[in-house]
Amino acid sequence: MAVSSDHTDLTTIVKAYDVRGVVPDQLNPDIARALGAAFARFAAAPKIVTARDMRESGVELGRAFAEGVTSQGVDVVESGLGSTDLLYYAAGSMGVPGAMFTASHNPAKYNGIKLCLAGARPVGQESGLVTIREEAEAFLANGIPTVATQGTITQQDVLADYAAYMKQLVPDLEGIRRLKVVVDAGNGMGGHTVPTTFEGLPLDVTEMYFELDGSFPNHEANPIDPANLVDLQRAVVAGHADLGLAFDGDADRCFVVDERGEVVSPSTLTALIAARELARVPGATIIHNLITSRSVPEVVEELGGTAVRTRVGHSFIKAKMAESDAVFGGEHSGHFYFKDFWNADSGMLAALHTIAALGQQDGPLSGLLKTYERYVASGEINSTVDDQAARVAAIKTAYAGKPMDELDGLTVDLGDGAWFNVRASNTEPLLRLNVEAKDEATMASARDAALAIIRG
Repeated sequence: MAVSSDHTDLTTIVKAYDVRGVVPDQLNPDIARALGAAFARFAAAPKIVTARDMRESGVELGRAFAEGVTSQGVDVVESGLGSTDLLYYAAGSMGVPGAMFTASHNPAKYNGIKLCLAGARPVGQESGLVTIREEAEAFLANGIPTVATQGTITQQDVLADYAAYMKQLVPDLEGIRRLKVVVDAGNGMGGHTVPTTFEGLPLDVTEMYFELDGSFPNHEANPIDPANLVDLQRAVVAGHADLGLAFDGDADRCFVVDERGEVVSPSTLTALIAARELARVPGATIIHNLITSRSVPEVVEELGGTAVRTRVGHSFIKAKMAESDAVFGGEHSGHFYFKDFWNADSGMLAALHTIAALGQQDGPLSGLLKTYERYVASGEINSTVDDQAARVAAIKTAYAGKPMDELDGLTVDLGDGAWFNVRASNTEPLLRLNVEAKDEATMASARDAALAIIRG
């Protein structure tokens, strides 16, 4: 069936790394069906596995996508409700391409699709998403050609196997001391995956917002926004817990709160997990993006590893991990990538590593992390600007005497451990500033000087 021309341009919903749009205005079953058929032809595999988050629209969109896949003679395994890393597990362990129906932390009216090839290899604009979009647009305009022998749709629950595999990847969970943990699932997929994965571990778990609800009645399922961590911080302190964990909507990101209710920087978590992975694989390579704290490469090199710096964005991290045979990669946004997990990211593995590290010793989490917290960071500061290039050029001129590089935006080394990075947003008229220094006063001074130029 062909669709009216106003719905055949998919450029607004096919993003750099995934498909995302408002349901049903931008993303509807007809579009999902066309994308399914196009993905089946692109992936050229006999079978594709799917999963979906808690959004109600995922049921209809997922089934329409499956119909598109089967129209091309390809079978579909529906694994039902799951986190994005559960879908990566399914695609990796089955050796087949996968499609995850999620809009991550976006508001309830959105849904989306994350695609991967066998071995959980990501599909982005530079690795096939443009081809898939163009073919889906042609199908919407002219109808989907079908093959004589249609594929089949079957169901397979992989949650128990996923949970067992995650624990297998963190073997020193065995023998940890008993810990009190508060988990805020944000009404997202952590509420589905945490109970099964944590089962059998010596944990006393306080569950917050575990009811699956794509309308997010308590707070946004976006833990990078400090406002969405307030409930967890209070609960950790009030319950005298050892740590708190917050997952985003599709549970591929995890943020940690220590026993004092303080939010742990994802850079600090990257350094902790890097140290653990280097103990397991001495001399290994660790990936970090360029807005990660300088403490990460320092820790890696002190422990005999090789630190490799990349651009921001999961496709760059995953590509660099494969290229350099890295064992682990961390992003300051709360994404953590593991070689043993098909180079894919997993909030659950980050949580389990934190629990294992804490449970292997007697001190509090804040004490354990002290060695990895060496700098003061500004956090990402966004400024709306009329001319991104002109503002960046002004910064280059102002700091002409300082060492700088343009791996991603502009990074300026201010000396004595202080630096800042300015990057342009790809989608909005914004410049993003990140500053780090050894103390608060130096950081604030560097931040204010850079902002004065950015904001003219």
